[in-house]
Parts: sequence; C-alpha cells; structure tokens
Amino acid sequence: MYKIFSLILFFCFPAIAANAQPKNEKEVASAVTSLYKAMIDADKNALESLTADEISYGHSSGKVEDKAAFVEGLLGGPFDFLTIDISDQSIKLVGKTAIVRHIFSSQILNKGNPDTLKLGILLIWKKQKRKWKLLARQAVKI
Repeated sequence: MYKIFSLILFFCFPAIAANAQPKNEKEVASAVTSLYKAMIDADKNALESLTADEISYGHSSGKVEDKAAFVEGLLGGPFDFLTIDISDQSIKLVGKTAIVRHIFSSQILNKGNPDTLKLGILLIWKKQKRKWKLLARQAVKI
C-alpha cells in the first residue's frame, strides 16, 4: 500500500507543482498590470494596497524612495502617467518571491509638458497574506 501511495505522489506531485507555477505567474502579471493602472489613475488606495510597507522604489535617476515618498510622488509629483506599455516581460518565481523584468514605455506629462519614458524595469514581488506586494523596484534608462 505504501508503495502505491508513493508512486501516486511521485507521478502526481510534479503535475500539481507545474499547475501552481502558471497560476502564481498569472497572479504576479495581474499585480504588475494593477500597479501600472494605479499609477496612471493616481489611485492612492490601490498604490498603497499593492506595495509592501518596506518597499524600496528606485528611479532611473538613482533616487530611491520609501512607500510614503513613492505614493506622494505619484499623487503630487512632476510626472503624470498617461499611458504605460510593457514588453518583453519575464517572471521568475522563487518560493513566495517573484522577479519580474520588462521594458517600460510611457507617455507622460513632465511638469505639464508632453514627454516619453523608456526604461528597463526590475520588480521584486513578495506574497504576503495571500497577496502579491511590490517589495522593490529599480529602473534603468535604455
């Protein structure tokens, strides 16, 4: 009986694990989409809900912000995001952590003047209380 149970686990566990990975990847991809929608909408509640209290938010200029500065910057800072498009996204799961990389292209108003951004982005998401939260972000100009 033990051997049969062991064989069932041996053959079924990889299938269960394989199905869990795409589900988590989809959840992370959805969190990324929600973050960028919240940035376009300047939605304070959504931004606070999607980010960890310990967030380290790095800009392409080298400036690093905590959660309060990140949210305040989006609500009253010089940039107003009109569109955000991402491409070449990859998601790598490591336990309850997700490493996301993509190209970020955006139409913005910079102090009221139309402008564009094109950045390479690294996002680190952590699953906290069954919800993916942005823990760190770093941007580089490309």
